[in-house]
Amino acid sequence: MILAEKLFNCFKGKDSFTLNEAYLENKEKPKTTVRARIYENLGIRFERIAKGIYKTIDSNDEACILIEGDGRNLSILKDESIDCIFTDHPWLDLKSNKGGTRAFALYDCFKYTYDDFKEKARVLKKGCFLVEVLPAENANNYEYLYQIKQYAKDAGLIYYSKVTWKKGNFVSNTGRKAKNTQDIMIFSKGKARRMRYDKKKSDINGMDCYMSGCKGMLPTMFDVSPVSKKVRIHQSELPISLCEQILEFVTYEGEVVLDSFAGSGVVGEAALKLKRSCVLIEILKENIEKIKSRFERNILFQSVLE
Repeated sequence: MILAEKLFNCFKGKDSFTLNEAYLENKEKPKTTVRARIYENLGIRFERIAKGIYKTIDSNDEACILIEGDGRNLSILKDESIDCIFTDHPWLDLKSNKGGTRAFALYDCFKYTYDDFKEKARVLKKGCFLVEVLPAENANNYEYLYQIKQYAKDAGLIYYSKVTWKKGNFVSNTGRKAKNTQDIMIFSKGKARRMRYDKKKSDINGMDCYMSGCKGMLPTMFDVSPVSKKVRIHQSELPISLCEQILEFVTYEGEVVLDSFAGSGVVGEAALKLKRSCVLIEILKENIEKIKSRFERNILFQSVLE
């Protein structure tokens, strides 16, 4: 358990707690470390109610903000205000993506630029993760996929890992070979934060120790069937179980997830189910209405329209 979670669980349900009480509960940690973890989580896990006095924020207070606007414009968001960006942009690759589960003739597609990743890096907190859902490499897109990695690197993001998403038994017989996969590409802002439990070191030291990286060893692939045409509300809607699996690896409860190309809103629904807050940005009015309907059936959300 990370220190912030330990502090939260220790004082959860109490009217308040002081810094001194927090220090006493974590005598093995330097006071500066304990204080830093509280300060880093103000507005997420803790609220300051007076000098040196804090209280926990109810973990049921997750919220979803839905913004009608251009997901490439993140100026509404403050620097380092987001714990995870998880998005599937409408990538421009018409030759490769006719048929199958996507048909981009219906979309305003584009290719990322360096400025897109510069903005992602600006709003993302240090050590936190950017998750991009991308097409499997082929003759039409391999240069663009390389360029994405280069843009990310130039913006201060470090390539962390790539995991294949195998779409169950679905097969699209288009192009040069049958299609059944996409890639989940993960970057961190600078060195990845310490989320991965180090059992060996913890046993030796007698206290919880963590290694740099997401919460566990990533799988060789995510094997999840695509959303059925009968029930999906967006042409390239991601399965909610896929989103939940990924968010469990790269975020904690109470953190804030951004999907800047929300589409169906499924990333937001997955975030709230896992007790994360979320910010969704979607440019198409018709999709905004579909997302509202989805959330009204399942969860409480706040709508902010640009």
